[in-house]
Amino acid sequence: MPQPRSSRPTQRDIAELAGVSITTVSHVVNGTRAVAEDTKAAVLRAIETTGYTGDAIARSLVTGGTRSIGMAISLVANPYFATLMQAIEREASAHGYTVLLADTHDRADTERDTVRALRSRRVDGLLITPAPGDGPVIGELVSLDVPTVLIDRLSTRTDVDQVGSENIQATSALTAHLATLGHRRVGMISGVPGLSTSEERVLGYRLGLGRSGLTWSSELVACGNSSREGGALALSTLLALPEPPTALVVGNDSMMVGVLHEARRRGLRIGRDLPVVVYDDVEWADLVDPPLTTMAQPIEEIGRQAVRLLLARINDPARKAETVRLAPTLRHRESCGCPPVHSLQ
Repeated sequence: MPQPRSSRPTQRDIAELAGVSITTVSHVVNGTRAVAEDTKAAVLRAIETTGYTGDAIARSLVTGGTRSIGMAISLVANPYFATLMQAIEREASAHGYTVLLADTHDRADTERDTVRALRSRRVDGLLITPAPGDGPVIGELVSLDVPTVLIDRLSTRTDVDQVGSENIQATSALTAHLATLGHRRVGMISGVPGLSTSEERVLGYRLGLGRSGLTWSSELVACGNSSREGGALALSTLLALPEPPTALVVGNDSMMVGVLHEARRRGLRIGRDLPVVVYDDVEWADLVDPPLTTMAQPIEEIGRQAVRLLLARINDPARKAETVRLAPTLRHRESCGCPPVHSLQ
């Protein structure tokens, strides 16, 4: 059998050793086409013989893993995702894994492409914050038995691991709190339609109204599309009603930024002219005037749990899928119209 022609083996060296074409070697290494088992075995032996295992992809073919995790996430969808990514990287590193990050731009077609790109890097598993309408992407991963964990935006599927915050009861509590302060027309600014988080928080808002003896009215819900600009526009829409809401539940912190700007533009004082509560808690929530009453997600724990679920799936592909819901914490401040108090669980 010919010997490698250089100290740094190439795919040509592997092809010569295995007695196959360079194209066949490429197909084996990149997984771009099915290759006969005996041919694949010859290529793998050549990879091991040449020391081509210095390449992460080739090494994964020999060892069965790259010790890497792929993460497909929208980098602009929500500021809290940055904190989530840091928690995931810390937990993965503690277990000897690296994280490869890909931006989905919160689009199902982009998510499909980024997931396939990550898979081409032979990652051992995938962490995904699902984009709206990405059901076929998740279905493909499940059908191919790719270790996968959905984060934050959970689905009704029972065949994939998931971890995120509890949304319904938490938003119900925010809504009911405003009702206990005497508000009879409580409005809501909701997130991107089609996202499970958006739908669950609207459901929680409706539940909170019902528990408080208040009537649901569709005109009191305005879509803020989970963005700053959308939050400002949604507030304008609600304030233009013949009977505008006297208090607001805001679906996330990105929209809350828009609410703050629009309220300031109109000369409205948050907490006095317009009491507001928000699902999400950011580092500046207690620095604005007045400090925001929020429902803080356990972001660090979500990140840790996501990595642990994924590693458990990698180590035991046959285990039963789990859905983990973690309770957020009410941080009771002054934007709701209350005097400052300590945070409550």
